[in-house]
Amino acid sequence: MEELMSLMGTSIKANWKDYLALCKPKVVLLMLITALVGAFLATPALPDLMQLNLALLGIGMCAASGAAINHIIDHRLDAKMARTKHRPIVKGLITPLQALLFASLLAMIGLGILWFKVNHTTAWLTLFSLIGYAVIYTLFLKRATPQNITIGGLAGAMPPLLGWTAVTGQVDSNGLLLVIIIFIWTPPHFWALALHKKDEYAKADIPMLPVTHGEQYTRIQILLYSLLLFAVTLLPFVSGMSGLLYLAGVLVLNLRQLWMVKQLFDREQVQAPFQLFKYSIKYLFWLFILLFSDHFIMSLI
Repeated sequence: MEELMSLMGTSIKANWKDYLALCKPKVVLLMLITALVGAFLATPALPDLMQLNLALLGIGMCAASGAAINHIIDHRLDAKMARTKHRPIVKGLITPLQALLFASLLAMIGLGILWFKVNHTTAWLTLFSLIGYAVIYTLFLKRATPQNITIGGLAGAMPPLLGWTAVTGQVDSNGLLLVIIIFIWTPPHFWALALHKKDEYAKADIPMLPVTHGEQYTRIQILLYSLLLFAVTLLPFVSGMSGLLYLAGVLVLNLRQLWMVKQLFDREQVQAPFQLFKYSIKYLFWLFILLFSDHFIMSLI
């Protein structure tokens, strides 16, 4: 009964900005950029722009739904952390029930668009991604294991493949390569934040790697994953999917990443983890911009 009352709750009148905050728009925007690039890389010609726009709308709505469900499940944990204590549900601006109805509406409309206007492959993959992030990762893995982000990162790595299948209707090895890149990028990205917010994660009893295995072990894992990321991001050039422009740019991005990882081991650089976290977002953005630019230039040659 207590859980039911908490779910129904009462709220101050919310405005559209509060519902937008539930969607984690900056995260969704980055996901849509990777989906857009995946769509353009899937074909040597321009994709059908009407179908692509519908695909991005459906994918974006489902991603926003997953973000809202994350807010619902984590609202008690969010209240314990400075980074998240001002989220709409924590502040009582939106009740968990209102957020659940909002998330359900987004998911149903998004999946409906993908099923009826794009293709069934993209709809199924998007549904699996939504369940993987909102339920398997947020509800179970996040609280169960320090490898939560490693295992659960697959769901967040799917958008470029969704863009790919939206155009082709098929899963392709190059589309899967884009998924692998984001999958390998995810752990050092989140572990850098976990280093910066270690005390808050410990207070919230979330078994992030620095809390369970210590800071030095986490630094080593970030270094190893960054080296693996360096290798994996060379594969688009090796496979012929991208050319010299991409190769030159990705070398610069990775060398910068490794230099920032090196700063983690300097105990006087107390802001190094947060600086790496912020850079990793730019890293992923520019990597996909390079993929897109290189593809566009190669198509003109």
